[in-house]
Amino acid sequence: MEKAREFLSLKKEEKEGVSQLNIIPHRVGRLTFFDGFFLRGIRVDRIEPGFISCTLKVPPRLTDATGNLSSGAIAYLVDMIGGYGITTDGLPVKVTLNIAITYLSNAKANDELEITSTTSGHKGAISGVSVLVRNKTTGELIATCQGAFFGKHPSKF
Repeated sequence: MEKAREFLSLKKEEKEGVSQLNIIPHRVGRLTFFDGFFLRGIRVDRIEPGFISCTLKVPPRLTDATGNLSSGAIAYLVDMIGGYGITTDGLPVKVTLNIAITYLSNAKANDELEITSTTSGHKGAISGVSVLVRNKTTGELIATCQGAFFGKHPSKF
């Protein structure tokens, strides 16, 4: 245990570097670093109640060592777009409860992707979504996602 603690502890010069970081707390309604990093360049093409369609040209910053869109980037994108899909029904942003992603093929840097989110329904404080990520040029399905989100909303649902 002591070896692990020693290995994980910061060295003197690392402590000095960390102490100089200017960390700005997250404010509700403002994008975080990760939101900006992943969502910069995404374009909303169509919004309807229960549906949102976006386009993203895969930037090199979201690719892995093999040049493919990383699975983590896909997970973040489907989670965010799935959550935004719920807001098209006039509901506030919710917290992700469960997300199941099926990765079907790869996307490369500069591929243009279409990401669509369709709200499956609402039951109490739970909402369900289905998200598809496909290559806009070839029509090839890159990933599918089923997600459940939780959050308070008006009683009309």
